Amino acid sequence: MNATTPLTVPDHEHVFLGEGHDRNARKTWSVIALCSVVMVVEIVGGLRFGSLALIADGLHMSTHAAAMLIAALAYAYARRHARDNRFSFGTGKVGDLAGFSSAIILAMIALLIGYEAVDRLLHPVRIDFDEAIAIAFLGLAVNIVSAWMLSGGDHGHGHGHGHNNHAHEDEPRVLDTPAGRLRLSIEEDGVPPRFQVRHLQEPGPAHALRAADVTLTTVRADGRQQRFALRDAGNCWESVDEIPEPHDFDLHVDLGARFAPFGATLHYEEPAHPAHGEHHRDHNMRAAFVHVAADAAVSVLAILGLAAGKFFGLNFMDPVMGIVGALVIANWSFGLVRDTGAILLDMNPDRRLSHDITMLVKAQGDNIRDLHLWRLGPGHLGAIVAVQSQDVARDCAHYQRLLTRFTDLSHVTVEVRR
Repeated sequence: MNATTPLTVPDHEHVFLGEGHDRNARKTWSVIALCSVVMVVEIVGGLRFGSLALIADGLHMSTHAAAMLIAALAYAYARRHARDNRFSFGTGKVGDLAGFSSAIILAMIALLIGYEAVDRLLHPVRIDFDEAIAIAFLGLAVNIVSAWMLSGGDHGHGHGHGHNNHAHEDEPRVLDTPAGRLRLSIEEDGVPPRFQVRHLQEPGPAHALRAADVTLTTVRADGRQQRFALRDAGNCWESVDEIPEPHDFDLHVDLGARFAPFGATLHYEEPAHPAHGEHHRDHNMRAAFVHVAADAAVSVLAILGLAAGKFFGLNFMDPVMGIVGALVIANWSFGLVRDTGAILLDMNPDRRLSHDITMLVKAQGDNIRDLHLWRLGPGHLGAIVAVQSQDVARDCAHYQRLLTRFTDLSHVTVEVRR
């Protein structure tokens, strides 16, 4: 017998936009305004003063604004259609599609720069160093300001984030008892964990404490209780039984009749699954930032190449720096294509989370028969979980409650198989 049910009611909305969606949209429009102003000033100035280089940079700035426009329109479209039920899982991936498109454009730009650089290397041309350096500095200044305006968005190149689902549980609790000071902790060498008790202060012979004297009892919010006996594990006492998920309970510590009336109660609360950097990343903002960074990198390399030609007569350094810039841009483009392409193809965004879900279900004595995990939008994941269970009391709602600790799961469908 199979049973399925979604995490929320049938008429729930599928709005899976990133946390900073609207803020990032405003930043992008601000950069477009800056680029547009500089573009107009450069083109008008070039026409008035007869500077072809200034006109060329103004036209280049227009392509810069166009790249930003892709990101801005993606933000606007995703917001406008966020509640359109024609999109089965919302519009959270529109930004990833825009990021993929921007990455392709970046790759084309890298090819054009590389082609032009090789052509200049084989067929050198006269360079007006003073004017070229001035314009390169102007472009660099605009890109630095643009990067500052875009800063604070999710555009990093990857940050490691540990996964510790039991951060508060791992903190040891110290109890002062008639039998000495005890250190009680939940240790996880694997899943599920066990209670461990250690003596921090050796008691006198008359107060020697044995593992059999200690009883730990968990009391959950629904009133269910479970008693844990301890056994000698060498350097500590360890609970015979494993601690089932979730780890939300009051723990009563009893040392037996010899140490009555001592008793202590400790509270344990299951912390939420932490946010993971990679699937929280806004790839639309990342693409916009990469465009700015790529342009800034080309400006820096151009300045270095032009300076080498002007002051040391090394004219070939200008196209060489162009080749280096093309390779840098191509590398960034590849990373963006790889990451956004994986999302658009629904690749599993977090294998560790899949493992955690599997271990959580197995801790109940059940098995995972099928598990699909994919990204719906920045900071939002979807999951389809098929569970094999012989316990008729465990319905879909039971497993949904278990999975709510993983805060990144925004849309979950559970199927229970008997």
